[in-house]
Amino acid sequence: MSYLSLGTRLAVIVLFGSLATLGSIIYAAYDALLEDFATNLSLQQANEAAYISSLVSQDLELRTSVMAQFTAMLSHDGQLLPQAQLTDLLKKQQKLKKLFPHSLTVLTANATLIAENIFVPGRVGTYYADRPHWKKAIETRRPVISRPLIGRTTGIPLMVFIAPIEGNNGELLGFLSGTLKMDQSLLIPEHVRKNASNNAVFLVVDTGNFLFVEGSGEGNAIESLPDPGDNLLIDAALSGIRFGEVEAASGETLIYATSHLQRLGWLFIRAVPKSLATAPAQEAFSRFFLISIGLTFGILLLTYMALRSTTASLTQMTRRIRSMIRKPESSSRLKEQGAPEVRDLAQAFNQLMDERDANNQLKDNFVSNVSHELRTPLTSINGALRLLQSGTTGELPERAREMTALALRNGERLQLLISDMLDFNKLASGKMRLSFQPENLQQLLAETVSGNETMAREFGVRLAAPDTPAITLQTDGHRLRQILDNFVSNAIKFSPKQGLVTLHAEQTDQSRLRITVSDQGKGVPEGFQSQLFERFSQAETGTTRATNGTGLGLAISRQLAGLLNGNVGFYNNSGAHFWVELPMDSIALPEAPSS
Repeated sequence: MSYLSLGTRLAVIVLFGSLATLGSIIYAAYDALLEDFATNLSLQQANEAAYISSLVSQDLELRTSVMAQFTAMLSHDGQLLPQAQLTDLLKKQQKLKKLFPHSLTVLTANATLIAENIFVPGRVGTYYADRPHWKKAIETRRPVISRPLIGRTTGIPLMVFIAPIEGNNGELLGFLSGTLKMDQSLLIPEHVRKNASNNAVFLVVDTGNFLFVEGSGEGNAIESLPDPGDNLLIDAALSGIRFGEVEAASGETLIYATSHLQRLGWLFIRAVPKSLATAPAQEAFSRFFLISIGLTFGILLLTYMALRSTTASLTQMTRRIRSMIRKPESSSRLKEQGAPEVRDLAQAFNQLMDERDANNQLKDNFVSNVSHELRTPLTSINGALRLLQSGTTGELPERAREMTALALRNGERLQLLISDMLDFNKLASGKMRLSFQPENLQQLLAETVSGNETMAREFGVRLAAPDTPAITLQTDGHRLRQILDNFVSNAIKFSPKQGLVTLHAEQTDQSRLRITVSDQGKGVPEGFQSQLFERFSQAETGTTRATNGTGLGLAISRQLAGLLNGNVGFYNNSGAHFWVELPMDSIALPEAPSS
């Protein structure tokens, strides 16, 4: 993220932080929501199973209560009524017939059938005491409800209800029996069966005999339970865990609940697909997700706008600072406005600029005063040396002439350095005056080569200005020469022995001319390129080459080029190539007549 702006970084951090937080909340919320829906569905199934169990229990109580009330009509004076009278009474009981539509029978105290409301051949006289539910009724003399069984004479699945017939003194006179056809599921309410046929699974299991009472399939009301492992729902229900989740044979997850009816030993099992819980949970989650996403992006937008308003001030400050760096002479200041931190930063920077300007002014005044003080005596010294060298004061010995020439060259170089410092002070204070007039480009480059020939010979370097176009420039020739002299001087200093320094001019477009000074040296070091045109900057500080200048030449050249409505630059390509680009008049000079 190092290449991103501060505002973008903060926006990215807020974005990912918000998304991570939102994702965590949504993940936890969805899990909690799904768990709540699953729990509610489990409780619903438990309530349904308990409700059905209570309905069946109430139905059993009703049937046994009605039977018990009717038994009082089947005896007289401690004796059962005659068979014909019992049969007649059984046929007249419409309410009992609705409750026990298969048959109503009266049996003796030893469980021998003596009367029936529906005639079944060979049933009267049948002995039933050998069956477990009849044994229990004889022993307990209390109402008994049998487990599902197959009728001896009918061959259909039945349930038998038994109520004892007692005399006035409590003696056992016989039994009243009613039977139900289990394939009609009269004990299970019709609406329960209809609901079970849709998404819900409804099973009734006889846990004592491991039989299906309801739910094993059409026409199979009584059927043995599957082997362990064949039906995971039955296994889970019989394990004693009242509710939970189990995987069906189809691979679908079911949420189940159970309720146990102690009187019959029946287990009511109610189960529904878990998708009934996940679907509304997903729907609620989708709404929550969309609302959360909308709010999050709204917050992000507001956050981004707030960050942009804060960082915009910093960006503006950065541009102003860079502008000041490019133009150190600029005296503009940052506006002290915005957030407190931004105001403090602008105030601190303005204070720093004030101190910089004060130091620069102090330094410029010092350099200007020293330069002026040095210039006058140096001019006198150089004049005296010229008189001695010209022989005006008399012929000098050979050794004295050599020493005089060396002193004069160093004096003139020192005078040039002082002139550079004075020129820079004039540029910095805006006191430099230029004189624009037509200049012959060929003549100007030729004078530049001629004026630097002596220095080139000292460094063992050759100068050339080949193929100069015949062009007139509307410029200040003296200041342009000063720029070119600085470029040529640097090129000579950093060229190898026997190297070649060339001056080349070319049009970059219809209205611009570029003059390039090229050498064959190592080029400008990469680490120094950013400060190349700054004042007092030298590429090889501490070397002999560095001590030959003030480090002001290129800085003066850049400012002079600006005053000439041009600009300067450089590039490296098998040496350093410094250029100045200026506007020009596209008026060619007439060619010189051939001799």
